[in-house]
Amino acid sequence: MAKVNRARSTSPPDGGWGWMIVAGCFLVTICTRAVTRCISIFFVEFQTYFSQDYAQTAWIHSIVDCVTMLCAPLGSVVSNHFSCQVGIMLGGLLASTGLILGSFATSLKHLYLTLGVLTGLGFALCYSPAIAMVGKYFSRRKALAYGISLSGSGIGIFILAPVVQLLIEQFSWRGALLILGGFVLNLCVCGALMRPITLKEDQTTPEQNHVCRTRTQDLKRASPCSTWTKEWVQTCLCSSLQQEYSFLLMSDFVVLAISVLFMAYGCSPLFVYFVPYALSVGVTHQQAAFLMSILGVIDIIGNITFGWLTDRRCLKNYQYVCYLFAIGLDGLCYLCLPMLQSLPLLVPFACTFGYFDGAYVTLIPVVTAEIVGTTSLSSALGVVYFLHAVPYLVSPPIAGWLVDTTGSYTAAFLLCGFSMIFSSLLLGFARVVKKMKKTQLRFLAKESDPKMQLWTNGSVAYSVARELDQKDGESAALAMLGSSPT
Repeated sequence: MAKVNRARSTSPPDGGWGWMIVAGCFLVTICTRAVTRCISIFFVEFQTYFSQDYAQTAWIHSIVDCVTMLCAPLGSVVSNHFSCQVGIMLGGLLASTGLILGSFATSLKHLYLTLGVLTGLGFALCYSPAIAMVGKYFSRRKALAYGISLSGSGIGIFILAPVVQLLIEQFSWRGALLILGGFVLNLCVCGALMRPITLKEDQTTPEQNHVCRTRTQDLKRASPCSTWTKEWVQTCLCSSLQQEYSFLLMSDFVVLAISVLFMAYGCSPLFVYFVPYALSVGVTHQQAAFLMSILGVIDIIGNITFGWLTDRRCLKNYQYVCYLFAIGLDGLCYLCLPMLQSLPLLVPFACTFGYFDGAYVTLIPVVTAEIVGTTSLSSALGVVYFLHAVPYLVSPPIAGWLVDTTGSYTAAFLLCGFSMIFSSLLLGFARVVKKMKKTQLRFLAKESDPKMQLWTNGSVAYSVARELDQKDGESAALAMLGSSPT
């Protein structure tokens, strides 16, 4: 399967088999993100069965989320060097094994290793490669395709939340985990749908890598123990990795990465503590599961409608702004949550938070692609989801410690809200600074003498074009440099 023939295409097809890729990614998000978020329904069961406090029990959800994001670059590496199909199928087997072994756990530590580490590793091999494949098949309708693909998380929560609660009541938490383990094996089917495609901008790099691999194999056959052969292999690997992760030095990507850390810290605890919080204010178990279902179904609407809206001509150039707007509104929802202490008040919260959660999740790969381009999208998404790891690991236990210490959820929810608002403000401030810098550079470019620029410092034109981040400006600058005597 690693030697599968790759489909050739000069540009993203924006349809055709791409819709099967969307369907596969949709199922991947159900089996990964929806199942992860439904672990919160087991929270009270685990806490009661093992007689542990909030902080200790919260580590289960934290570890599975953390490992999923921490190992996301590993998923990208497997996808890039073998195939997306291999990565997702292997991930499905690992995730299913973790859930099945977790059903036999006799302590929280066993759940940390099985449900946390093993299942999280399996999800990591599936999630980012599936999302990156959608970006390769779509360009003009990319936001809509991502909206449909990532709506699997919301639909999965809507369906699985009451089903998991019913399974717990009928078969206990052990039986429910066992059944979920069988369900997650559907990831292997999703992997089979991921037909590889090579785009026009990807055609140079694979050929270079093929030459490098062929040369390396010839050298190994000629002199297996040669020091020069080993140096050649190391050079090829370093060159490949350097090209694959060159986006790490881009200032825009650095700002996005920092904002992701604060956004991830804020978004995770709600899916751990929303059900326990609802129970603490007098909502029944069935009503709490119903609230999670509402959160999920509205998340679907946010995924699809926000993706469709931001693909319209009037908003196409403002997807970055829509992204930070959605994150900021979710932060404001958090600040209001401690005042909502009844089912009629929690329902509107679930609707509002769910909608904007689905909105910004849809735009994460779109904004990332806008910054790094399609060629590096798989690796960049791996890094972006990797950055979710530490916040996902520490935020639920910190929130649990605040609940145990203060006896209230208020401090935990306020901290999460301010974290998401700061993430939004950071992105907005960075965009304003960039706009001001562009304006200044345009002014300097107009004031400069073009002839003096060519003879004395021709690289200025290229630097200005890169800072303006416009294709027409870059093409003009390169043309000027091509006519320069230097």
